[in-house]
Amino acid sequence: MNKLPKTSELGDLLKQWRGVRGRSQLDISLDSGISQRQISFIESGRSVPGRSTLMGIAQALDVPLRERNALLLAAGYAPLYSDAAWTSDEMKSVSKALQRMMVQHEPYPAVVMDRYWNVLLANEAAPRFFNCFIDMSTRPSPRNMLHLMFDPEGMRPFIANWEALAQALIQRVHREAVGQVIDQKTRDLLADLLAYPDVSPNWRVPEAPGALPMIPMSFIKDGAALSYFSLVTTVGTPQTIAAQELRVECLYPADEETEVLHARLLLAASAKH
Repeated sequence: MNKLPKTSELGDLLKQWRGVRGRSQLDISLDSGISQRQISFIESGRSVPGRSTLMGIAQALDVPLRERNALLLAAGYAPLYSDAAWTSDEMKSVSKALQRMMVQHEPYPAVVMDRYWNVLLANEAAPRFFNCFIDMSTRPSPRNMLHLMFDPEGMRPFIANWEALAQALIQRVHREAVGQVIDQKTRDLLADLLAYPDVSPNWRVPEAPGALPMIPMSFIKDGAALSYFSLVTTVGTPQTIAAQELRVECLYPADEETEVLHARLLLAASAKH
């Protein structure tokens, strides 16, 4: 055991995570194999756990890797999980796989995003598609997919089912948050989205499901509707923060008509350049 910390920061963090997960000390004890008495001592600040014990508790609480580092620091340990950029050498194999996915998904848009929906990487089809509607060069960098969809100066005027899509996106922010926890930056992002005109705070609550297996994104171009759905890919068994927080979103035509119209749209866009 290490020396006792000057504050109960570690205990407060663990109690906070138990509250988020709705777990009791007994629940964590059963899942981690660590005695309830020891967990109680750690949370009250009477003792500091060994690093493996602390990580056992974090695993039982499904704490994201970034926040596990915070627990380690609060206990007086060095962080275990790398916070290197997704373009770093240690992420080379993942980066190569992402680039391969981008290329293989042509001619449909695909993007790699961080946990806050900022675009880190895109295939050639993504800007070509969105440039058919707006001038993407005017969008601030890093380009944020949620702001692109909510902004009246962005894609919003071209989305036929904007209210349904916006509601679904707000619910996705909650559902797909890393560790299913809304951190401060995510709360700030949600506040920005809710500040756009005609956005209702009630959209956090899901509506009854419709007849389709998903809510399509329906874009209007020259009076024709192009409907897409997306598949989201994450890194399995991540061991770095960047690997855990990356998401790949690939758009697919929702019907055969969109498949035909999409090919024509990108062909016409290519002819202009």
